[in-house]
Amino acid sequence: MNEQIANKTINAIRILAADAVQKAKSGHPGLPMGCAPAAYALWGKHLVHNPADPGYVNRDRFVLSNGHGSMLLYALLHFFGYGLTMDDIKQFRQLHSRTPGHPEYGHTVGVETTTGPLGQGFANAVGMAIAETHLSATFNTDGFKVVDHHTYCIVGDGCMMEGITNEAASLAGTLKLGKLIVLYDDNDISIEGPTDIAFREDVGARFEALGWNVRHVDGNDWTAVDAALKRARRSQAKPNLIVMKTTIGYGSPLAGMESSHGAPLGEDNLAATRRTLGWEYPPFEIPAEVYRHCSTLALRGKRRQAAWLKMYNGYRAAYPDRAAEFDRWIGGALPDLASIPDLWKFEKPEATRNTSEVVLNRIAKVVPNLIGGSADLAPSNKTIMKGRPDYSAEDRNGSNMHFGVREHAMSAITNGIQVHGGLRAYCSTFFVFSDYMKNGMRMSAIMDLPVLYVLTHDGIGVGEDGPTHQPIEHLTGLRAIPNLKVFRPADGKETAAGWIAALTGHGPTCLVLSRQNLPQYENSGLSALKGGYVLADSAKQVPDLILLATGSEVSIAVDAKKRLDAEGIATRVVSMPCQELFDIQDESYRQAVLPPAVTRRISIEAGSTLGWHKYVGLAGKALGIDHFGLSAPYQQLYAEFGLTADAVVLEGRKLAGK
Repeated sequence: MNEQIANKTINAIRILAADAVQKAKSGHPGLPMGCAPAAYALWGKHLVHNPADPGYVNRDRFVLSNGHGSMLLYALLHFFGYGLTMDDIKQFRQLHSRTPGHPEYGHTVGVETTTGPLGQGFANAVGMAIAETHLSATFNTDGFKVVDHHTYCIVGDGCMMEGITNEAASLAGTLKLGKLIVLYDDNDISIEGPTDIAFREDVGARFEALGWNVRHVDGNDWTAVDAALKRARRSQAKPNLIVMKTTIGYGSPLAGMESSHGAPLGEDNLAATRRTLGWEYPPFEIPAEVYRHCSTLALRGKRRQAAWLKMYNGYRAAYPDRAAEFDRWIGGALPDLASIPDLWKFEKPEATRNTSEVVLNRIAKVVPNLIGGSADLAPSNKTIMKGRPDYSAEDRNGSNMHFGVREHAMSAITNGIQVHGGLRAYCSTFFVFSDYMKNGMRMSAIMDLPVLYVLTHDGIGVGEDGPTHQPIEHLTGLRAIPNLKVFRPADGKETAAGWIAALTGHGPTCLVLSRQNLPQYENSGLSALKGGYVLADSAKQVPDLILLATGSEVSIAVDAKKRLDAEGIATRVVSMPCQELFDIQDESYRQAVLPPAVTRRISIEAGSTLGWHKYVGLAGKALGIDHFGLSAPYQQLYAEFGLTADAVVLEGRKLAGK
């Protein structure tokens, strides 16, 4: 490969990134300028990708975990022909542009995942590598490697400081994800200055202890990175970390300084950078030979895809059933879940974590690409798919994941599994630990990924574990996340509806489940897919009082209704397992369930009352818990906090003026 055109392309990446940041008066030029040689080596000589078909199934995955350096990725997408135009580059960080401040999945062609908070992308890459191994084990045969690709990730010092990275790296080492290759942009600079003011560990030694292959190279030399990548690709017994000593803001007067990290270089410094790099072109002008060179490099991926398609046609002829199944998995096809035999059959009072286990296993029989697990709590979360093996370094066919006590990484890894394609992913923990997962859950929502979060032990029903383990504010907090469904079922059939809503809808779903037993209701079921419905109606067409409840507290509302009806207060019970689904129903349905004329309303939920007044109104009453819990048997706690049928009846009488 001609060294002159290689260096010109590397400098084109540097200058284009710096020019775009300068024009936007915002951004991070230092990372792209320092990582340009490594990016060139990876994209030009190793990454299997085809700009003409960005969704090529067996492409390598690339993740820029330190996504603030987004201009590195945008420059690569521009030069390699992904349809990102120079006008798009000029609109960097501007309203509605295709080049937002951080890369966004589904928004810019070629972006594999949304990397926002540092470390999320690293954990996403671990999930992608897991997905690749599972699909490989499921579909590959002798002579036919249907799924056979690498996952590459660039990370920075900030990613390495974040705890999520260590969690994910530990699991990756345990699982021996040998086709995961991470390039560490080790430039010794963070926002506040040299990293040694807060970060002096030997990262390579840490990763070796976590079970990784580690190599050290000069990141300013693209040929050294190229050689390290070749060795890493041959070393598949462990995941691979390439520690690259780089220079942030390379070529500029601010090289090696924190001032090149998160602000434009300035016009004078940009002019000096051009002189240093021998760049004779004005802003946003790139010589044609750079485009020709990158186009030539991209042909390798096109040829690899053509060879894969030829191989896959042979696979389809030799194994038509397996090929058809592979197509279904990749296409995301699902059977009619609502018609699964016995899906809605529940006879005795059970905790919804138990009914969820039943539903999961009924669905797993007809959704073979379901994969997921728990943060060391599967026996309590009830998230094991019976009859299926565990996924491990020794058995890639397994689909029961063991994430260990790593909630933060678990959510991001699950996002990576889901965004890879071909699998339907879920993960689980106690509801109170969703605090540790929230970054990943939020990223699921931003990316519109149908990840299912199974969150058990949903409130003061946890009982004796006390306030540290009793989620009080969590329902409200998760409901505040756009595009996230929070589904808190009252019985088995509502639980089944929650699973269906999660697997067939858009965006992520939190299935929030009880530890204590709850009754089964005759009138629940498919109606729960509307988010809120009339579970038990009054004898009068227009009720005197409406009780709204979710999950465990629906039984309180049903008991209170019987007594209020007996006292002449015609009462309707509305079960509202999912506010988000209810809110998107048409106005006529919502008004049929909650007639505007009926202003006497009481909500009952063992959590924060914040948000319930949009349903009960100023004339209504929200019963809940706006303080932390206590340690005691849960029955005593419900009485202590006024969440009983007696308390509801008393409030109902007050509203009815009796």
